[in-house]
Amino acid sequence: MNPVSASSPSAPGPGRALGLHIPAGHGGAGRYALDITPERAGWGHSSLRILDLPSGGHHTFDAGDSEWIVLPLTGGCTVTTDGTPYELIGRDSVFGGLTDFAYVPRDARARLTSRAGGRFALAGARCTRRLPARRGAAADVPVELRGAGACSRQVNNFAAADTFPCDKLIAVEVLTPGGNWSSYPPHKHDTAHPGEESELEEIYYFDVEPAHGTPGVGYQRVTPSGPGHTTDVLAEVRAGDAVLIPDGWHGPSIAAPGHTLYYLNVMAGPGATREWLIRDHPDHGWIRDTWPGLPADPRLPRYTAPPGDTR
Repeated sequence: MNPVSASSPSAPGPGRALGLHIPAGHGGAGRYALDITPERAGWGHSSLRILDLPSGGHHTFDAGDSEWIVLPLTGGCTVTTDGTPYELIGRDSVFGGLTDFAYVPRDARARLTSRAGGRFALAGARCTRRLPARRGAAADVPVELRGAGACSRQVNNFAAADTFPCDKLIAVEVLTPGGNWSSYPPHKHDTAHPGEESELEEIYYFDVEPAHGTPGVGYQRVTPSGPGHTTDVLAEVRAGDAVLIPDGWHGPSIAAPGHTLYYLNVMAGPGATREWLIRDHPDHGWIRDTWPGLPADPRLPRYTAPPGDTR
């Protein structure tokens, strides 16, 4: 199978209204600059919407059968759901710091208002339990340095399986310094093996930090993981691009020298237990054995959690 390249975005497959690599400006619908739903992705659980609001802008959406996290990418907003407003201070950019966020339960209606405007990610997952609406504080987001050397990256575990309660949704942010490889070694989570591997659909949403007046690029690789799992992508990604990963070995995610690569990971699956269990590619997993004693990239952490707030 020939890999999908960024110069020719992937054609939708059976049951899929979006290709696997979605360049910025190609996956929008209605008010959303990007609208990845289970129906458009051709799978069962994971969703991602990107919403741009002008100064004084507002938007209302129904959660339906999914739980959602509203995550400011730039700017701040107020999220009102179940009768309670949650003020999100937000941030200047994903490269500048952590952010607070709001959880919107299934079967709820949410209204976003933004005094100064901004860009907001709505990460969603079909679910069965209705958990309470609430705000997640930036000060409570665990920041993890993963890998070592040229495989170093920063993971903001704002809604990892063991850090913030959700029914199905798992979401984290990753920052990779220029020249480094992350999502490495290649790994997969497309087959349920209790205690060893989760079955999770995944969305990567990218941003690339500009440098010296140039916008920058990154690269994303996904390779087939076995019979029935045929996803094959080699994409040159830019700010606002997304890659869908229904299955397959994914990684590396490569940051071009001089440009920090950001991606938001959104995951969900059919398992009764919400957990992130992965298998490394058997040809590349040995790289982990080289990390003990090797320092993390000195450019990390890019930032850490701010002092706690009492709101």
